[in-house]
Amino acid sequence: MPRAILAEERIHPAIRGVIANRHADIVREVEEAVAANAVVVVGMQQNPVVKKARKALDAAGVRHAYLEYGSYFNTWRRRNALKMWTGWPTFPMVFVRGALIGGGADLDALIASGELKKLLA
Repeated sequence: MPRAILAEERIHPAIRGVIANRHADIVREVEEAVAANAVVVVGMQQNPVVKKARKALDAAGVRHAYLEYGSYFNTWRRRNALKMWTGWPTFPMVFVRGALIGGGADLDALIASGELKKLLA
């Protein structure tokens, strides 16, 4: 499932480094958490969907790591780096065993179907 990403040869050499390193620290932090934990939720303050997803995991007895980046009022540029990296447009971003499974509704569906437990078995 390839998604459209601007080819490197279509980016001027003078700015390739800027693009490659733009908020790379936040992406690296999420990558490290995803590598170290079976379930990771990436979210932001004040987002009710993030809170609901975390409560659903707690209710299902699923331990998870949580990374929080700002709120609706700040840190949007840094969060945008995560959106560009994953291709996922909203928060939360939920990772299970290293794979992005989507957001809150996608997590609810996996819990309801029993698929989440299978993925974690």
